[in-house]
Amino acid sequence: MVELRARWDGLVPGPGELADELITRYVERTRRAYRDQYLDIVLTALESFIQLSTDPASVRLAAWFHRAVHEPGGTAAEDAEASARLAERLLPQYGVAPIRVAEVARLVRLTGELAAPPTDSYAPPRRDANGDVLLDAVNAILSADPVRYAVHVAEVRRDAGERRSALEQRYDDIRELLDGHLYRTQLARQRLSPVARVNLETELAGLDSELPAPWRGWQQAALTATATFCAIGSTVVAIAATGASWQIPTAPGAPGWPPVALAVLAFISAPVLFRCARSSSQRACLIAGAVLATAVTGLLIAWAQAPRTNPAVGVGLRVPLLIAALLLLLLSGGAALAGSLLRTKTARFLPSRNLGQQLAWLAVPGVVALTLLLIVQPLARNYVLSTNERVERSPRPAGLATPSALNGTIAWVSKASLGTGAEEAISTQYGIAIPRPNGVVDMLDAATGDLRWRYSRSDSDERPTIAATGDGEYVLAEFPDVGYLLLDANTGQRKAAWPGRTRDHLIQQAQPLLTGERALHGSDKLHGLNPNGHERWSFEPGDCSDLDAAASMDTVVAFLGNCGDQPDAMVGLDLKSGKKLWTKAATDTYRRPVVAGGLVVVAEPGGDSDVPQALTAIEPRTGEIKWRWPVPQTWSCRTLLNPAGRYLIVVDCPGPSTSENRHTVVTAVDTGTGRTAWQVTARVDPRAKVTVTPDGRVISLSRDAEACWANIIERAGFRQVRLPLGITCSRDAFAVGDQVLVTGDNAVIALR
Repeated sequence: MVELRARWDGLVPGPGELADELITRYVERTRRAYRDQYLDIVLTALESFIQLSTDPASVRLAAWFHRAVHEPGGTAAEDAEASARLAERLLPQYGVAPIRVAEVARLVRLTGELAAPPTDSYAPPRRDANGDVLLDAVNAILSADPVRYAVHVAEVRRDAGERRSALEQRYDDIRELLDGHLYRTQLARQRLSPVARVNLETELAGLDSELPAPWRGWQQAALTATATFCAIGSTVVAIAATGASWQIPTAPGAPGWPPVALAVLAFISAPVLFRCARSSSQRACLIAGAVLATAVTGLLIAWAQAPRTNPAVGVGLRVPLLIAALLLLLLSGGAALAGSLLRTKTARFLPSRNLGQQLAWLAVPGVVALTLLLIVQPLARNYVLSTNERVERSPRPAGLATPSALNGTIAWVSKASLGTGAEEAISTQYGIAIPRPNGVVDMLDAATGDLRWRYSRSDSDERPTIAATGDGEYVLAEFPDVGYLLLDANTGQRKAAWPGRTRDHLIQQAQPLLTGERALHGSDKLHGLNPNGHERWSFEPGDCSDLDAAASMDTVVAFLGNCGDQPDAMVGLDLKSGKKLWTKAATDTYRRPVVAGGLVVVAEPGGDSDVPQALTAIEPRTGEIKWRWPVPQTWSCRTLLNPAGRYLIVVDCPGPSTSENRHTVVTAVDTGTGRTAWQVTARVDPRAKVTVTPDGRVISLSRDAEACWANIIERAGFRQVRLPLGITCSRDAFAVGDQVLVTGDNAVIALR
């Protein structure tokens, strides 16, 4: 107190009653904070800056009065207002001039708001030298000795009242101080600011451990993690792009360095952007901005240099992968820049890693990985699929096919199409689909042979494999190196591309749709799919490496073989759900299952011969054997089984399988009774490939020295029809429904 009394001498003329009254106020017992030690620190610091003021006496008096009135739990603004009024009341009693009294009161009121202006933004139109000096002196407590500062902090907390609200208010006050300049004068900034920031950040760290704030700082952590892992994701995608082509077919001399350079840049950027996102320096912002600008420039170049597609040139997978890698790098640089700016403005100090930050660091890499798998990869594939496809359409509606009576005349001839053959045609509800080389599928009008639509791909130069599915509503086309695409049979528009995990499945049966999966290790698998490739169910029998299946409209019958120590078996599965309905042991491996009349008919092996011992019909829903049809022992060729309405058409040869044998026997088995409905033997080469119409006609082609002939074996007997010129007799006939197609000179011909 003596030291404080000595500092008063000379401030006000006359005896020191006013000094004694003020000192008494600072040391009274009811006061918990801002006591005499606090006033001593303020007055000591003030003498270091007083030369910067224009009215030292007013500044000193304001320092004495600024906390002369203090109520426990009161705010700085309340204390400043009450203290200013006290000065206005007392100072005139001691002969202080009114102009000075007004200045002292004004300065005291300034101490009600101690927060300094934000960083690099303090530029008032006119400097207040007296106010700046006073406020810097009042804030000198922030740079006190750490022990003295800790005592001051404890006093302020005890004085504030309820602990939780006091801690939260103190936390917000310190964050506000740290987000701006602590001092207004340059001299105070140089002398006091470093120590003051250490004290405040130490206190803030302690407050953070006391306050229940498990989520504080998650934004900063999320931005830092995004900057880091997006750069890593960009590296992975760029590396994947190195193995893909820029265009299809690959142009000779095409540069391969861009994806490598991008991968290196992204790899180097990951740790750099990690540091930038955690730094508030101008350099960090510049580096993040440079990465951002590089990614934008790369995107513009990649977009400008993307190949322009035509029937001979397609876009390769490298284009979308490079664009995706650049977008990830763009996101990485943007996150680093945002993190740096956030740290500069509102997060100059981050607490110790808490639950929110830890979850952010765990969640962001998961989100990036899922983005790569579920968004980037599908989008890249869909970009290639969409860019490389084209559909040519005719507005005419689909016509109805006229059944072929096979009278030796022609119903129609399609337009010349190189590489087109009738034997690969399929029937749909809207016409006849035919695959062609160079990745083309044509849909012909069944009534006229005119082209209804053409689907082609620039990224395929091979003939696709096609099948009708969805009750003839769709064409399922397998393009090499592309996978299965689902085309609308009416319009030719692509409805779906099979997911990556199903695109390489083997088609077991297209209607209903079943696929098989051959396993290198373990068991083969059977899958029930929707036409768009999405899996309804999967069946894995165990250790069976030989799995075959046939499906009726509601049931799948699977035949299991090579099951290790387990015997061969048959299993019935529900077509919609894949639920197992029944299981039965099989005495031997059944072969060549077909569905006829709602039954699954299989061939019982007959030793090493291609001729089965018997044909067995299985009721698919129960597994019950409905009938067994013994195959004549004299038959010796490969037995062919074809469904035709309620009949099963069996084709074989009635004698030794030699080049001298020129006879074919056709038998129609009634699937309802298992008995022979009719049988015809004809002088037709048994080695000729046959096609069977739904009404039971068995048709093949043969040539002699004079002409090309159609051989028709039917219930009424055998007949031959001479075909017109222009038909390629060396290629097989094909029945599409009751319409018979043959091949001409790069064209498909329908027989009348």
